[in-house]
Amino acid sequence: MSELVTNALVHGVPPGRGFLLRLVPYGEDRGVRIEVHDSGDGVPVLPRQDVQQPCEGGRGLLLVSELADKWGVGARCPGKIVWCECEGGG
Repeated sequence: MSELVTNALVHGVPPGRGFLLRLVPYGEDRGVRIEVHDSGDGVPVLPRQDVQQPCEGGRGLLLVSELADKWGVGARCPGKIVWCECEGGG
């Protein structure tokens, strides 16, 4: 969740605007859908995995894609919704 919120704050929220964080239970196995709504332009993409340059940032969505069961980006007016789903353990 912190990776999605950090991405929204750093890359997606224009000055003077906020964002919305939603945690939505789903499924019978106690899964959770995490949504971050922001009003910024652009669509987040995974960085290329073949680039071996050390850097401080740019790995947030890689972490999300590895840890979540699903993730994606949806349209919103204005802006977008970046979401991920994590299935429950039992």
